[in-house]
Amino acid sequence: MRFVIDTNLLVSGVISSGLPRQLLDAARAGEFELCTSNVLLAELERVLCRAKFTARLTQAGLTPQDIVDDLRRLAVVVVPTSVPRVVPTDPDDDHVLAAALAGSADLIASGDRRDLLPLGSYEGIAIVTAREAVERLTQPL
Repeated sequence: MRFVIDTNLLVSGVISSGLPRQLLDAARAGEFELCTSNVLLAELERVLCRAKFTARLTQAGLTPQDIVDDLRRLAVVVVPTSVPRVVPTDPDDDHVLAAALAGSADLIASGDRRDLLPLGSYEGIAIVTAREAVERLTQPL
């Protein structure tokens, strides 16, 4: 299985425990392939550089660049040939859809209840919550 994990869940997985962390741990354990793009990794780095995350990262001895480098090694980094215009209220979310399509992802895990989750799917790729993604990992094939 191949998953794209939206930036909001990646940030949660990095800074706290819970379902997003379980997803990252499952990717590290090889339970699925994490798929991303350079645009999504750049967005993650920008978000992690925000003041509200710096203290937590510093306490953990991490930098935003360390985290992005780790994910770059862990993930399949794809280069979408185009970025669809699907999410009118947040064009950055279109990059999530483009990465999933380019990477032939099975699902997109997101915490974005306003823009991505309401879509339900894109081009046959399910868009689900972190809980649903973890549940899919534990279901027998």
